[in-house]
Amino acid sequence: MGIGHLRYPTAGTSANAEAQPFYVNYPYGICFAHNGNLINAPKLKKFLDEDAHRHINTDSDSELMLNIMANELGITGKARVNSDDIFAALSRMYDRLEGGYACTAMLAGYGIIGFRDPYGIRPLVLGSRPSASGDGIDYMMASESVALRQSGYRREDIQDILPGQAVIIPKGRPPIFSQVHRMLGYNPDIFEYCYFARPDAIIDGISVHQSRENMGHCLGDRISKVLTAQQLDEIDVVMPIPETSNTSAPCVAARLKKPYCQGFVKNRYVFRTFIMPAQKSREKGVRRKLNAMEEQFIGKNVLLVDDSIVRGTTSREIVNMAKEAGARKVFFGSAAPRIRFPHIYGIDLASPSELIAHKRDDDAIALHIGAEKVIFQELEDLKKACVQAVCTDSTARKDQEFEVGVFNGEYVTPVPPNYFEHLEKIRGETRKMKVMESAREAVANGSADQEEIQMATNGVEVNGDGKVVPAPAHNTNGSPLVNGGGVRNHVDRKRKHAGDEDESSPPKHRMDIGLHNQADFEDNEV
Repeated sequence: MGIGHLRYPTAGTSANAEAQPFYVNYPYGICFAHNGNLINAPKLKKFLDEDAHRHINTDSDSELMLNIMANELGITGKARVNSDDIFAALSRMYDRLEGGYACTAMLAGYGIIGFRDPYGIRPLVLGSRPSASGDGIDYMMASESVALRQSGYRREDIQDILPGQAVIIPKGRPPIFSQVHRMLGYNPDIFEYCYFARPDAIIDGISVHQSRENMGHCLGDRISKVLTAQQLDEIDVVMPIPETSNTSAPCVAARLKKPYCQGFVKNRYVFRTFIMPAQKSREKGVRRKLNAMEEQFIGKNVLLVDDSIVRGTTSREIVNMAKEAGARKVFFGSAAPRIRFPHIYGIDLASPSELIAHKRDDDAIALHIGAEKVIFQELEDLKKACVQAVCTDSTARKDQEFEVGVFNGEYVTPVPPNYFEHLEKIRGETRKMKVMESAREAVANGSADQEEIQMATNGVEVNGDGKVVPAPAHNTNGSPLVNGGGVRNHVDRKRKHAGDEDESSPPKHRMDIGLHNQADFEDNEV
């Protein structure tokens, strides 16, 4: 038995202390991994502190969930629990949680547990296969079916965990299912189909690949309506922005009856740039991630197709690269609608103020990224593209809906008052360390601009909009502000012997340091 985790943090930080799975030894020894985001984390933290008297070490909502689960299991007061006890504890746990989540847990010596939020926002599948050892059955859970398929699980032996459903796989015994909470909807996050999931995955009976092909057809129709006849005639070639739009772009080209070709080569060793903490690192990341093939651009008017436009950083750099490679005009199509609102269920896109479509119309967006025209998918067309991608061996759900809050601000779950302000503050705080390190690297490499020099010298702080900005040069007593340590303070502390105390050092981010996260506190400032 075992559980693992590959999620990058959302409302928490990327410190080693928040690496999953989490573990508590009381009661019963629980190991826990979580994909998603809770929107009532402050309320849960208060409950754990004041009522359950359980200490929380990190800012991770995953640790909160683990301790809520542990608290509910502890109510039994038994030396050993059974499946009914676990299902009852999960039912009480669901009554406290708000948000989107898919979770796996392991009780020491007992078995594996999996469960999913009542709306089915975050995906979770279970598969079975004959054991490789020849005895019994192997079971596996994951967010995407492709993880199981690549591990030898057959498609017909993979099933979705339903919204509000939990499964327990006791050691050496078959799974036990229970609907621990009433299904409040079946609203998978549509951004999984737009961007996040692998194209060969099947999520809730919907083929990601087919949904993206359908998005391309719908976007092609939309482009035909938005562009003038002259603009359509000007387009010489349609190109994808690798890799997610590789599926949609050929369908756009087919719909418009235009040639299709690859114009960019993706560096497979550079990953998603939209989750990088700072603007400059995202811009540099785009250049490292993509390389334009000049022979495909010279003298042509190109229509670039991307899966979405988030901050516009990537899009602007790509348009610049296309023009530098010789393109005369660049049109830009997005297979997703305008992203105007934050994602609150486990995909850390950006703050509203950073989203390029927030308070901008299409012409302003086109001007910002340097394109002749920007064309976005319509939300209803996106929904239709996904609904029509139901696999042949699955049954289409009547009145299928999706979580689409990033596009229209209408979220599946009720959102607590002041939650977005809380989210902005948390995001800003968690970016501070990364932005600080990035500024120091730039100074060390001799490529820092004035703002990065100020950050490296004086540290950083979070302003009222949740943005990370340089801290003031000095505090009231004239000494350097060390919110990031500053260059001199950082160097001075490194020169000290290991046992020396630095009275001016700021308090550490967390009070408790365990063996698993000690590296986070060695010569690191927050």
